[in-house]
Amino acid sequence: MIQKIKEHIADVETFSPKSLDELEQFRIKYLGKKGLLNDFFAEFKNVPNNQKKEFGQTINLLKTKAIEKVNLQKVVLSKGEEVKGSYGDLTRPGEPNELGSRHPISIVKNKIIDIFSRIGFNVSEGPEIEDDWHNFTALNLPEYHPARDMQDTFFIEKDPDVLLRTHTSSVQVRYMENNQPPIRTISPGRVFRNEAISARSHCFFHQVEGLYVDKGVSFADLKQTLQYFTTEMFGKSKIRLRPSYFPFTEPSAEVDVYWGLETETDYKMTKGTGWLEIMGCGMVDPNVLKNCNIDPEIYSGFAFGMGIDRIALLLHQIPDIRMFSENDVRFLEQFKSQ
Repeated sequence: MIQKIKEHIADVETFSPKSLDELEQFRIKYLGKKGLLNDFFAEFKNVPNNQKKEFGQTINLLKTKAIEKVNLQKVVLSKGEEVKGSYGDLTRPGEPNELGSRHPISIVKNKIIDIFSRIGFNVSEGPEIEDDWHNFTALNLPEYHPARDMQDTFFIEKDPDVLLRTHTSSVQVRYMENNQPPIRTISPGRVFRNEAISARSHCFFHQVEGLYVDKGVSFADLKQTLQYFTTEMFGKSKIRLRPSYFPFTEPSAEVDVYWGLETETDYKMTKGTGWLEIMGCGMVDPNVLKNCNIDPEIYSGFAFGMGIDRIALLLHQIPDIRMFSENDVRFLEQFKSQ
């Protein structure tokens, strides 16, 4: 009987299952309730007394070997199944990684930056939490100036001199304070105004403002720059400039691009005129240059500003500005190819 158990020990040591099912059959054979080990333990009472010690040690060795074999092979086969499931079938169709998508605001902003970078404009950035000087006073908007009411501002309660910037013109002021002409920069960024949220307006939105300051800069330079931008951005070269008012530019103008009346949507967007307002612009007011330590007797410049959100609405025919900030994946996935 002892010799028979030793033969089983040898079988256990050489056992090499090919699958978890085969290993389970092995476990049942030796360690199950009706397994061989239980049969051998049942025979213990019939073994002569002088052989009981050796018989018991041999049975325990068989049990230990069987348990070790089951535990070891279970780990090996489990890893093998996992590897096989993941990489075993090299003929299966590939599953490409899911691609993300850029936000439409980022798409339009990057396109604007690219267009102006071709004619020498760099990108400047500044803080979203501003002080009164850079957001208003330096831009020819002193305290109690009526034009301040044009921009409903979010002020920080603990300090009335600190606010959320209402335009990225504050970045231009900071840039002029730290750089001498020639200056040619655009300032994209998020701005905040205390306005009612609707399909056409929001309490925060995105702007990009441009500034060019050098000797002999004229309104003609401004017009040609804007002509170039509208052609590159919209594929439409017909523009018009209407007189307007901004505290930090003089003279000032609103820029319209001729969108056309080819579709019903064109009629709705342009109210039947074919013209669409896209930005404001003008020659930098001499007082603004003085506030930034630039001599207006030597230098002149122009500035312009536009809403990135508004352009994104136009280019992609998006009906509601609130869609930009709702993080609806179904909406954002439409821009994967851009």
